[in-house]
Amino acid sequence: MAKLLSVALGFLSQPFTHLSQLSFLADPVWINNGQVITSELSNSIQETLDIWNITGLSVAVVPRYGEPEFHSWGNRTEDGDKTTEDTLFHMASVSKAFCASALGILMDDYDHGRNVTPLPPALSEINWHTLVQDILPGEWQLMDDWASKKANLKDILSHVSGLPRHDYSYGPYDSPKDDVSRMRYLRPAFELREQWSYNNKMFTTVAHIIETYSAQTYTSFVEDRIFTPLGMSSSTFSPAKAEKTGRFTQGWTSNGRLLPECFTEEMAILMAGAGGVISSAVDMSKWVALWLNKGMHNNVTVIPLSVYGNASQSYSVSISASPDPELSIQGYGMGWFRNSYLGHDLVYHTGSVPGLSTLASFLPNDDVGVVVFANGGDKATPVMNISHRIIDAALNLRSKPSPLIEPNTPEKKSITPPAENVVDLELALEEFSGTYANAGYGPINFCSPSGSSSYCQDVISDFAAVDSNKSSAPQSHQLFAAWPRVWSSHIRGVHRSGNTFVVQYTSLFPEGYGRDTTPFETAEIGTSEATAEFVVEDGKVVGFGLVGLVGQLTERERTHTTVKDRAEVWFDKVM
Repeated sequence: MAKLLSVALGFLSQPFTHLSQLSFLADPVWINNGQVITSELSNSIQETLDIWNITGLSVAVVPRYGEPEFHSWGNRTEDGDKTTEDTLFHMASVSKAFCASALGILMDDYDHGRNVTPLPPALSEINWHTLVQDILPGEWQLMDDWASKKANLKDILSHVSGLPRHDYSYGPYDSPKDDVSRMRYLRPAFELREQWSYNNKMFTTVAHIIETYSAQTYTSFVEDRIFTPLGMSSSTFSPAKAEKTGRFTQGWTSNGRLLPECFTEEMAILMAGAGGVISSAVDMSKWVALWLNKGMHNNVTVIPLSVYGNASQSYSVSISASPDPELSIQGYGMGWFRNSYLGHDLVYHTGSVPGLSTLASFLPNDDVGVVVFANGGDKATPVMNISHRIIDAALNLRSKPSPLIEPNTPEKKSITPPAENVVDLELALEEFSGTYANAGYGPINFCSPSGSSSYCQDVISDFAAVDSNKSSAPQSHQLFAAWPRVWSSHIRGVHRSGNTFVVQYTSLFPEGYGRDTTPFETAEIGTSEATAEFVVEDGKVVGFGLVGLVGQLTERERTHTTVKDRAEVWFDKVM
């Protein structure tokens, strides 16, 4: 089973901003007789789905006052079952705001004596500035000792811990506690609070904290304290429960291949805090309305005001210079991005898991929110574009419809080594095969094409099946490995030059999936490609270093020179 993980406009005068606010406050039916998505906009959205090869879409337009508007397009299954407002989607990273909210609810419980679970001796209370080492004594430890001692809960929920994603370090049977315990073996990319760097593992950490001090599982805590009060009766963390409803969508790759369910039940527990919510447009409209009402639902506080203020307001800068003149720079709070779109304050979060792309947003000064869920992988661009066009229509921002965004380059590229100035490997390719180990990532066993062990024969056979279905001949100098992780099933290494390989974390389907039994390979979601530089000493390979997973120059690369020291991950050769 394969996995892989997993992220856009500024003008208008202040008087017009007030006018658009009043359109939802006083008279939400003044535009298009109360309908935001007209037949013209619906046809335009369908055109986007056709261009981007998206099988199904479900959206909600959520006014602060009045009833939500729901629309759906296309299918949710290979059998042609239609997508509806009740279709269930993985929320992916849209789930992060649930995690931050749950932590805030736990804090509020302690403040008001509703929770009497003893805190560690170092703590008399828990708040956003509580040090992680104090709330998880004996468990929390980062490789950077300063960050380990000084990181607080707000730091780790705002992606400024200094630790990068390291998304390929956790496996399908790991528990949240396992994931937290191995962080001490993972190299930081930056100093604490120096640089925003997205990290799913920190939300897993917070889910573990909630489970440790709430006397119940993280998933049951969210269900009891958020889903139930909001009436989100279809929402769950369990893929099995979602499947039993008969309303769970299937997912497709960016190129249109059907994928199996991306999470097992064990994976769903591991990923619950970072991206585990499964929900529908109907249920998520209630979640967005809660944020439009600053944590209140039917005059009852569901999430404390401190959650609303801290989570939705920017604490770190995620985009320091916008490439789009219609967008401002972008900040990040705790589970929410925040920027300006055409002069309107926009709070949102995107989500991606294999086969699915999601977005939830709200405009706090305009009293409207939008959710957009697509059952296609790597579709963040069209999903964001559709969301923006719905906002345009809801607030009457443009005299003409905003243009469609079309894919202008292939979304997936095969690994092609440079055609010129290629230096041969220092040793025979077989010398680079073998077992390598890293304490944070575990062991990896690379096979050359001539590998004769039963393990290597199985791995090589799987790659041969998918390569036989490709139009171009595979590169001759390759290394192969099985890599069963949450976001991958295998690793492919293609020789680039010298002792350097391009490494792709990928997922193989040697027998295809669904009705199409043609073998295929996919690398959906997130950073799936890196560079591995092998080090040879005294005629033997001693290990390799990975760089490129972070996606930007790291502190280690700036301050170290040897491969072993500057790599984002270093693997020692052990066999």
